[in-house]
Amino acid sequence: MFGLVSGRLSKFVVLVLWLVLATVGGMFAAKLVEVQNNDALGALPESAETTKALDRAEEAFPGSNRMIAVVVYARDTGLTDADRAAVDVDRTAFARYTVGGQPPDLVPSDDGRALLMSFPLAGDTDAQETATEDVHDLIEDGVPAGLRTGLTGSAGANMDVFDAFAGMDSTLLLTTAGVVVLILLFTYRSPVLWLLPLITVGIASQVASAAVYFLAKYAGVAVDFQSQSVLTVIVFGVGVDYALLLIARYREELRRHENRHAAMLVALRRSSPAILASAATVAIALLCLLAADLPATRGLGPVVAVGVAAAFVAMTTLLPALLVLCGRWLFWPFVPRYTGSDDVAAQHKGWGRVAGVVGRFPKTTWLGTAAALGILCLGIGNLSVGLPGADVFTKEVGSVRGQQLIDAHFAGGTSAPATIIAAAGRSAEVAAAARTVDGVASVGDPEVSADGSAVRIDAVLAGAPDTAEAKKVIERLRTAVHAVPGGEAVVGGPTAAELDTHTTSARDDRVVIPLILAVVFVILVLLLRSIVAPLVLLASVVLSYAAAMGAAGFILDAMGYPELYFGLPLQAFLFLVALGVDYSIFLMTRAREEVAVHGHRAGVLRAVTVTGGVITSAGVVLAATFASLAVLPLTPSVQNAVVVSVGVLLDTFLVRSLLVPALALSIGPKVWWPSRLARRGGTTGGVASEPGLPTVVPARS
Repeated sequence: MFGLVSGRLSKFVVLVLWLVLATVGGMFAAKLVEVQNNDALGALPESAETTKALDRAEEAFPGSNRMIAVVVYARDTGLTDADRAAVDVDRTAFARYTVGGQPPDLVPSDDGRALLMSFPLAGDTDAQETATEDVHDLIEDGVPAGLRTGLTGSAGANMDVFDAFAGMDSTLLLTTAGVVVLILLFTYRSPVLWLLPLITVGIASQVASAAVYFLAKYAGVAVDFQSQSVLTVIVFGVGVDYALLLIARYREELRRHENRHAAMLVALRRSSPAILASAATVAIALLCLLAADLPATRGLGPVVAVGVAAAFVAMTTLLPALLVLCGRWLFWPFVPRYTGSDDVAAQHKGWGRVAGVVGRFPKTTWLGTAAALGILCLGIGNLSVGLPGADVFTKEVGSVRGQQLIDAHFAGGTSAPATIIAAAGRSAEVAAAARTVDGVASVGDPEVSADGSAVRIDAVLAGAPDTAEAKKVIERLRTAVHAVPGGEAVVGGPTAAELDTHTTSARDDRVVIPLILAVVFVILVLLLRSIVAPLVLLASVVLSYAAAMGAAGFILDAMGYPELYFGLPLQAFLFLVALGVDYSIFLMTRAREEVAVHGHRAGVLRAVTVTGGVITSAGVVLAATFASLAVLPLTPSVQNAVVVSVGVLLDTFLVRSLLVPALALSIGPKVWWPSRLARRGGTTGGVASEPGLPTVVPARS
């Protein structure tokens, strides 16, 4: 295949094939938004009690899953007659949007300063979304001066999500591309070379989006705005990483080979195993998310894995064909000239000095680096898991304002009561049990289903519905109603959903994290043909993950976002372990190659020297692309941007540059055990023989 990509004539075949893919892919990539389904973002597995409550409610009370509009009016000095008249006008108008066409009930606050209405919206999903916009416009227009209004409930929250993300897909794409362009310009200092990686990764992104479109439309793969956003970032991030690695190796070979096609052939043969191992590690680790119970987490895996595969194929076929087509002039003004020399270390004097320091003080280096990472871990104490619903957005939105008005004048859970579904024959006992629960402000009268078999009971919580205390109230409420013999009671509602989400995500952490570690370990064993080195690399990335969470704890606490989204610890672990180990893969595969020729000590240091620049550039690119997620007006996106970006930078500058090579030197050739390198890795001596690489003196510990 390498000969096909880099051949004099065959490269044109590759370019034509990619031209066809880009044309077709572009048409279907634009349709990806049409199959986007954001229902999974708040969905729970079938085993969750909230899901059981929803299913039973929909069966007994058809239409229970409709969006609920909660409208509140408030005046701090007390409602006036003009206020009440305006509310009556709105209430009459709301009748055409409610199920049954009746004006909704009006609930006054005890302090006489607020009025509240809650009603399910009629029609299909499109009609409910249109009705939400109409209700919002009604309460915003023509209200008396000083009367504050708010729209919340599931209808208001749904509208806020769509408003917040309107046009954000293109904003994210442009931001990510802009970041990549700046870094490539700085890295290559060439006015033209940066174009090829950018063009290639752009085409890969389009092809990946088209492939995901077909999977969503015909294979049932769930796509939401979260997975689509991460897809864009991952394709650009890992795609440019692979491009940097390939171009760096190609530039080396251009100095050794006069013929650029021959140089590319060697560059592909030498760099593709590491790139393939990297792509396989990330893609297979992503597929481990299929073992998760939380639908939003599970759906992320296959979508982003497709993006990694597309980036790998594009960077090992299309990019090489474009590079050999353009020739050496592409690197202008720093054109690599043919010298026939194998002295690549002389081209990396800065990283040669870093390698010299690591070689002189390996034990001090890894102990100091590990200590620094350990200190950063202390910041984990600033973080907690459980993002309140009011803090999901990074900007003020209507549903949050509405909830704040409700909290100020009504019992905290008025707009989001717990819903109890129970057997009709034991409704009185179930309601009585609910009233005994500490933290329940009021329990409504049972509503009997049409067939008389079930009842629905609303229980209003005394405090705000999105707090840790509210979840404890739900646990007590469930214990109380479950204890009613024959009651068959289940408890759902928004707070119950948050509790079940927390429980499910904790289960996913316990199952998926060990699975990811096992997959990464197996891939590293197969790649390095060693057991010791993979264990060292896994330990280093786990420490790096903990340090990244700690460093992010300091940063997010200062930003005001210390309460993490439920799924973030697992997603961050996946990205930091799978992506962070990439740089160690790039380093250790080159080290294995160099050790076989120059011996263990000189080989490891030579690998640090010649890979330092490209891996550092790759890390900065990946960190910057993940940082672009911060443009999205969603707190989980900002948290992801901070955690992953910090983690990638730690992997790049500390773990890969200092910790891993220092450990490899301290352990010695046994790091390659049980391969043959463990027996003969140090036989060529400890002095680097290549000009340009600092002489390695005996280690001092």
